[in-house]
Amino acid sequence: MNQLFTRWATATLVLGLALGLVACDQQAISELEEGVSTEADVRQRFGAPEAVWDGPDGVQVYEYNRQPAGYQNYQITIGADGKMAALKQVLNARSFALIQPGMPMEDVRKLLGKPMKITPYELKKETHYDWRWRDGPNESDSEVFTVVFNPDLRVVTTLSVRDPDLDRSR
Repeated sequence: MNQLFTRWATATLVLGLALGLVACDQQAISELEEGVSTEADVRQRFGAPEAVWDGPDGVQVYEYNRQPAGYQNYQITIGADGKMAALKQVLNARSFALIQPGMPMEDVRKLLGKPMKITPYELKKETHYDWRWRDGPNESDSEVFTVVFNPDLRVVTTLSVRDPDLDRSR
């Protein structure tokens, strides 16, 4: 019984944190405007980025990771002029379709952001990167997208499955 309560309490806490992040993110997003908001505005609303990637023509891409509790990873592009050029949530089917066999891990990381979990499988000589995401607005739409890498950290294959945490919380 105690173990069941602990699982329930943990699931409730994670859900609460995820909902809190979504509410904060939605407010921050609504306060930002492409071409108008500055880098300082982005940092004021989202905080320090998890990673900063250099792009072409002096742009920078800021990564705001919401894994493992959330379902989003945001990338905010800051133009050479210091203004926000784009804000996008990258954990979606369109982004996943860009992942191709042979792609290096760093390119996948730049495209999708930090994964929620990295699992090495020594005997299979594979490493799996997992991202939690939603293919719809409901909790029941939660899935896990996995990229399988070979020992050289190049993409072998990808897959998306129903989030196993949905079945554990029952």
